[in-house]
Amino acid sequence: MVNIIPVNNKKLQKQFVEFQYQLYEDCPQFTPPIKSDIYAMMNPKKHPYYEHSDADFFLALEGDKVVGRIAALQNKPFNAYHNTKDAEFYLFDCINSQEVANALFDRVVEWAKARGMDRLVGPKGFGPLDGYGIQIEGFEHHQMMNMMNYNYPYYRELVENYGFVKEVDFVSSYINPRNLVVPEKVAKAASIAKKRGTLTIKNFKNKAEIRKWAPKIREAYNGAFVNNWEYYPLTEREINFVVDNALILVIPELLQLVLKGDKVVGFVLPFPDVSAAFKKNNGKLGPIEILRILQEINKTTWIDFNGIGILPEAQGFGGNALIYEILINSVTANPRYQHAELTQVAETAEQMRKDLINLGCTFYKNHRVYKKSLA
Repeated sequence: MVNIIPVNNKKLQKQFVEFQYQLYEDCPQFTPPIKSDIYAMMNPKKHPYYEHSDADFFLALEGDKVVGRIAALQNKPFNAYHNTKDAEFYLFDCINSQEVANALFDRVVEWAKARGMDRLVGPKGFGPLDGYGIQIEGFEHHQMMNMMNYNYPYYRELVENYGFVKEVDFVSSYINPRNLVVPEKVAKAASIAKKRGTLTIKNFKNKAEIRKWAPKIREAYNGAFVNNWEYYPLTEREINFVVDNALILVIPELLQLVLKGDKVVGFVLPFPDVSAAFKKNNGKLGPIEILRILQEINKTTWIDFNGIGILPEAQGFGGNALIYEILINSVTANPRYQHAELTQVAETAEQMRKDLINLGCTFYKNHRVYKKSLA
C-alpha cells in the first residue's frame, strides 16, 4: 500500500531531498543538483517565490521506504497575468510504479482543487532557472548541470497513463563549433545594425564590471521574455535571485550585451559546463567542492547557453542578428570548446527555432510540459 505524507519536518525534508540521489545513483547521465538549492526551494524564508505564492511537498512511502516525491505549487502572479487557474507540479521523482505515481498525482490534484484550481501543469518550478518538463528524448546525453531536468524514460509513461497531455515542448540544441555556419542573411543584418549605430555591443573584462551592470541586466531579463509561454512579471527579489545566480558561472570574457544607448536590450549568457564537477560533488558545496567547480571551469570542453533574450523594441533594428552573432562568437572564441548546448527553447518561439536550424544547430533533447484538466 502506498502512503502519501506531507513533508512537515526536517527529517522528512532530508528524505525528500535524498530520494533523488538514491534513485539516480547508478545513472551516468544524471547531474546531481546542489542540495542546498533544493532545501532553499522548501524554505519560505529563503526563496523569493514565497513572497507571492504557495507550495507544499509530499513523499510516497511503502512501509518505511520512500518510493516517490512531488511538489505542488500555485503561482499566483502567473495565474493573474495569464488569467488562468493553474496548479503546477515539480520535483516529481518516482520508482517505476504506476500505483505510486497515481497516488502522488492524486494528492496534488486534491491540493489543487482545494485552492480552486482547474488545471494541473508541469513539471514547472519555482522560477526561470528551474528546468521545465519531463524529458522524452535524448536520454543518452548528459544532463546540462541543473539548467534542465533529467529523468528515466519510464516517467513519460507514468505521466501520460495518468491522463496528462502535452502543453508545450522545450528543445535543447547541440552545436558543433567546427560546423557552425553564419548565414549570409544574419551577417548582413548584423553589419547593417552596427553601421546604423542604434545598437551597440558591450563586452566585459571581469566579474567586478559585470556586477556594476547587474541592475540593467536584471531589468532587461524581466522584459525580454514577455511573449514566452512561461512568462510572468517577476518581483524585484525574484529578478535579483535569478540574475545574480546566473551570473555566478558566466564567463566575463564571453558575456556580451546588446545596448540601445545605455539600456540593455539583448543578452547572451554563456556558461561553462561544470557537470563533471557536479557529479563528483554529489550535491555538496563545501570548499573542496567549490574548488572542483573552479577547476572544471578552466578545463571543460562544453559551453552552455541558457538565457538568450532580446527586448521587443530591439527586434526590428537588427537586434536578433546581433544576438546570433554574439552566440557564434562565444562558441568559436575559445578552441577548447568542442561542444555547445543551447538549453530549452520553447516550441512557441517559432522564429528562434528556425534561426537555430539555419545556424547549423541540431535538436537533440526534448522536455515536455504536461497539462491535465481538473474540471
